[in-house]
Amino acid sequence: MMAIGVLTSGGDAPGMNAAIRALVRSAVYENKEVLGIRNGYTGIFNEDAMNMDLSSVADIIHKGGTILGTSRSEKMRTEEGLIEAKKHLDAMNIEHLVVIGGDGSMHGALALSKLGQSVITIPATIDNDLGYQHGSIGFYTAIETILDAIGKIRDTSSAHKRANIVEVMGRHCGDLALYAGIAGGAESVILPEVDFDFDGVKKKMLAGKLRGKRHHIILLTEDKLSAYALAKDLEEATGIETRVTVLGYVQRGGIPTGADRINASRLGAEAITYCRGDKKSLALGLIHGELQAMDLEEALAVEKTFDRDMYHLLDKISI
Repeated sequence: MMAIGVLTSGGDAPGMNAAIRALVRSAVYENKEVLGIRNGYTGIFNEDAMNMDLSSVADIIHKGGTILGTSRSEKMRTEEGLIEAKKHLDAMNIEHLVVIGGDGSMHGALALSKLGQSVITIPATIDNDLGYQHGSIGFYTAIETILDAIGKIRDTSSAHKRANIVEVMGRHCGDLALYAGIAGGAESVILPEVDFDFDGVKKKMLAGKLRGKRHHIILLTEDKLSAYALAKDLEEATGIETRVTVLGYVQRGGIPTGADRINASRLGAEAITYCRGDKKSLALGLIHGELQAMDLEEALAVEKTFDRDMYHLLDKISI
């Protein structure tokens, strides 16, 4: 009997387990066999897979991380490795492979599809850097994690009359900092999509101090600037003590929000509806709340666009 394989790859994201649960339960409902591949693409090379049933996904919808484990595989970057992976998938009788992950994971799936493997991808990354869809699994939970940190940092910053630079994930995509900055009332947000204005941040800090403000929260997307060098420069320029908090991997963990659980469940269940008939390579996603299925190669070619309207909103309300 041919099976549906499912794996989680790359960085973990809250809600991955909800997607796995919905996928497995939908498959059981349709009398299809599911093999859960452990530890991402690495598990393919080891043929490390387990049969999944209702019991295997019980009580996981609320858990962060991924019960299947995840990794990054260098073998998937080579032609020889891809050919080997396809042989192992054939040996495991996997007709359709569902990949839950981000950009790198999807490119791996696309490469397998060009060798004849049917693949269906589900977007799961806290960075929300996939241009073809809106609000990847884990994004909304990561925002809540950042908001919780901002609230606590603001308390202690206010007590000591300090500024604090909070470094968040995102690298080439500033969505986490942008949306958390709006929701968290940050005074300044530094994004990869916008030229850094040192004087603008300095003026905001000094204006806040002049009107008696006891804190200044600056959100910084990782790799844009050195947080510690910036803190030193701002402290020297303003006379305001400036500290740094790097949130790091705490942003990937935690109980997924209701939004992430619902979106993950919809996408996981939808994947099974496409595990029929001829081979395909599809990217599933939510666009303005509606489920969409696109050709995977076309989806990956969609450039991520920066939301200027949201940035202008932030600029207005953070004065």
